[in-house]
Amino acid sequence: MKQILIIQTAFLGDVILATPVISELKRVFPNAKIDFLVKKGNESLIAGNPKVNEVITFDKSSGKYKSIIRLIKQFRATKYDLVINLHRFASSGMIAGFSKGKMRYGFKKNPFSFMYTKSFEHSIGDGTHEVERNLQLISEFGCVSKIQPELFPSEKEVNAVQRYIQKEYYCLAPASVWFTKQLPKEKWMELIDKIGSNKTIYLLGGKDDSELCDSILKMSNSSTVVNLSGKLNLLESAALIQKSTRTYVNDSGPLHLASAVNAPVTAFFCSTVPDFGFGPLSDDFEIKEVKGLDCRPCGLHGHKECPKGHFDCGTKIIV
Repeated sequence: MKQILIIQTAFLGDVILATPVISELKRVFPNAKIDFLVKKGNESLIAGNPKVNEVITFDKSSGKYKSIIRLIKQFRATKYDLVINLHRFASSGMIAGFSKGKMRYGFKKNPFSFMYTKSFEHSIGDGTHEVERNLQLISEFGCVSKIQPELFPSEKEVNAVQRYIQKEYYCLAPASVWFTKQLPKEKWMELIDKIGSNKTIYLLGGKDDSELCDSILKMSNSSTVVNLSGKLNLLESAALIQKSTRTYVNDSGPLHLASAVNAPVTAFFCSTVPDFGFGPLSDDFEIKEVKGLDCRPCGLHGHKECPKGHFDCGTKIIV
């Protein structure tokens, strides 16, 4: 095996949970050149990975189908021995299917799976982790069934957060794209109180999360709570999380950042459940959820508001 292409053009967490496929393929085929295709914006997650030959971006800004055609031409010229598509939607299926890779593996759920040389089941809800689902595609090569994801913050990124690192500090990532996947603000306040007013707490997130983190900062009225949302890039956040005493997250991207640097983590699952396969993989992890609700889970993804109107899966969590 000389040339391998991995495709994962979904979201941040999906890319992180694809990194075990890189690790195992490099272990089994140490001399292979492994390329990785990601959606533009996620390339920084893979750029520092020493096991990856080239990170290629799928940039739809110049036209989705124009970009697909360009990538297909590029991949045909490379003549990959193995193309692995971990994404389950049509655009990536077209790219993998028309790549002319000698072996083209992916999930049956993809509309273009009929173009694969081998396709696999992807079952959600039975407790199988997404990492295990991904690694089944390469099990025939002697790859293991489950390992932790990996991220590789650069020396520059590690140095960028050095001033924040202390003997004891905590990271909180309170935001989520979906309301019902986000622990209520009042619960984050309870958590801050329990950690203690004399402990340093960093609020993490993207630029869009700054408003929420600012409101939590003001409510805490504590000089030891620091809002870093929008101030750190993804790998800088990972480097800060890696050294934290403990990190607290929703069922969202920062959960997977913590897993990828093997940081102690507590994950709050509100409307979703760990059985979907996106739970933490750190050696030291804890899951907080409300069991026994007949309305939970209310869907694979979150909602903008609670379908029942009470949001018990969030408000009844004990932090």
